Amino acid sequence: MTGTVVTFYSYKGGVGRSFTLANVAVLLARWGYRVLAIDWDLEAPGLHHYFAPMLPKAPEGGVIDLAYDFLVGADVPDAHATRLEVEDGTVALLAAGRQDETYAGRVQGIDWVDLYRRGFAEFLERCRAAWTEKYDFVLIDSRTGISDIGGICTAHLPDRLVVVFTANEQSVTGAVDIARRADIARDRMPYDRQRHLVLPILSRLDNRVEYERAESWRQRCAEIAEPLFRNWLAKGVPEDLMLRHVTLPYVSYWSFGEQLPVLEEHTPSADQVSFALETVAAVIAQQFDRTDLLADNRDAYVAAARTHRRAYVLDLLVSSPRSMLDTATDLIDELRALGVLAHRSLSGDPEFLDQTSEPARHLCLVVDGEVSRWQATEAERFLRHTLGADDDRQLFCVLTRNTDRERLPAFLRNLRHIEFDVGARPRHVARQLHDLITDAPPTRTDSDRNALRDAAFALRAVPHEVAHRGRWALIEQTVRDMTAALDDGDLALLQDLTVDLELLSEVRANGDRFTAPDGLRAPIGALLDRIDRRVDVFTK
Repeated sequence: MTGTVVTFYSYKGGVGRSFTLANVAVLLARWGYRVLAIDWDLEAPGLHHYFAPMLPKAPEGGVIDLAYDFLVGADVPDAHATRLEVEDGTVALLAAGRQDETYAGRVQGIDWVDLYRRGFAEFLERCRAAWTEKYDFVLIDSRTGISDIGGICTAHLPDRLVVVFTANEQSVTGAVDIARRADIARDRMPYDRQRHLVLPILSRLDNRVEYERAESWRQRCAEIAEPLFRNWLAKGVPEDLMLRHVTLPYVSYWSFGEQLPVLEEHTPSADQVSFALETVAAVIAQQFDRTDLLADNRDAYVAAARTHRRAYVLDLLVSSPRSMLDTATDLIDELRALGVLAHRSLSGDPEFLDQTSEPARHLCLVVDGEVSRWQATEAERFLRHTLGADDDRQLFCVLTRNTDRERLPAFLRNLRHIEFDVGARPRHVARQLHDLITDAPPTRTDSDRNALRDAAFALRAVPHEVAHRGRWALIEQTVRDMTAALDDGDLALLQDLTVDLELLSEVRANGDRFTAPDGLRAPIGALLDRIDRRVDVFTK
């Protein structure tokens, strides 16, 4: 699948166009997309300032070099883009050009009309093909106003337009008009491009002091920009609601210098600029689609964009309270033995809850008694980021017998629960989770074989000493019941009795020791021989 070219345009300067593009580029890269940012604002280039901390060195070439490559007869452009040092993502910058004393003269020496007369359009088509083959999103920062360069960026190259404006008539009407002009110019070009999809962004709206005036202007901007929504906004979603979602608030802190708030605001609240930038990035990532989900649940919409292409490091994260750490560790060991990539998440660790990445596809809550406050927060966060996503993420609840289901939070009460006995080996739970995760429910043969193997393991694990003499009588009775269950072919009962035997076989650290009665080892050995023969039949 080829990448998508998106041009960011503003009719007036100073509206935060480059700021928006740079932050969206970082977000898309963080979410797993390959991004190329192109600075086509040749008269006032600025993207390299936003990306300065990530640049390994100053750009040595850029957009103006594409023109000079063409003039010297190159069939394809040289590699002028610079790879940025962005954590967990791919972003490259095609700057305007090398910023030295010759830059201004080189820009002024380009006659774009003459270049097109010589066939520059075909050369740009080859550039575009190379970019969209290598990157998922090509984000172009266009010059403001009406110009030859603006025509290249708004009519020739893009698949999508993002028009950024502030709350005044000139800015918003100019943006709407340029989108109309771009469609007219596009119709005259000999390229198979569909009509523009245009995302209007109301930028730098200060609604903290003049709230009523801000709301009035937001509605006015929605009315003027209404034609831009017609060919992509889902039916039933109001234009003013959509514009509200993609309005970038004015925050004075970010008005100084060229900054990237998405690198600092990792879990932004609704009044922070990164919150709105995430929404804009999600609309672009989802190709302007599924806006009905955005209207219904913004967090789910962003989560769907964030997880759309994600390759998770882990299959399962196991969350437990501190009282169940040993149980969680045993469960993880059993899961790993079955080939499940699992890791523990200690509920109550704020660093985990604050992280923006999703390390595991699935989440398992181990609950003893009641869900802790931190586990509930973790589960809510997981569900919020899962709703609307395209993959098959699942939330599992493993409950001990001490847990009252009616006291579970409502959003967990209706999930499928897996029961677990405290102190028992969590092998059965691990197998159930494995089957649910892999979407490969065991066959009857698999279940029977597993029940027999678990029984054999429990019988071999019967200790030589226990802390209470009366426990030996219980163990003897359980072994007899297991033998009877095997005689009757009731392997479900055998499995339940196996759990009981494992609990009875636990040796406490303190207290007296009582050795096994002489007559116990014989029935255990006889039952083991029968079970081993059954297992051998299954494996042949």
